[in-house]
Amino acid sequence: MGYVQEARENHVKKKVEEALRSKMKQKALKECDYYTSKYAECASGRTISIIWQCRKQAKELNECLHQYTNDSVLEQMKKEYMLQQEGKGSSEVEHIF
Repeated sequence: MGYVQEARENHVKKKVEEALRSKMKQKALKECDYYTSKYAECASGRTISIIWQCRKQAKELNECLHQYTNDSVLEQMKKEYMLQQEGKGSSEVEHIF
């Protein structure tokens, strides 16, 4: 499949893409709650020293978040959305949630 054809198949409205991105971020935060808590615990009561004292926790959190918030995940969500819309015959954003 050519790049142009694939781009056309995965094209969604800007409003829909923003909603999908928001959903993707929410899922990432939910899935990475353990690492978020570890980072927050480390950062508690610190100011500038967060940078070097919590480096390990920040790296773990970023690695976890990246698993759920990258271009391939977004493209997969777009494909699923398009398939869902084909089945319903509608393209409204409300169906994302």
